[in-house]
Amino acid sequence: MPINRLLKDKRAPEEIELLNKAFNHALNLLGVVDRNDPLCDMVARKVIEVGASGPSEPREIAEMAVARIGLR
Repeated sequence: MPINRLLKDKRAPEEIELLNKAFNHALNLLGVVDRNDPLCDMVARKVIEVGASGPSEPREIAEMAVARIGLR
């Protein structure tokens, strides 16, 4: 999964779980099924960026990430 490659630094397991849930939700919002789609990497980076800015709910992180990408 693309987001796991980007989360190699020292993050708490809870944060990794939160970001993984948000990532999967964002992909569902966009209708992306192929996890090898280059869009997945962009989504993963946005989810991490949004997650670092404060929201603590996966759905909120996902919705904000998708909005920032500008595809929805």
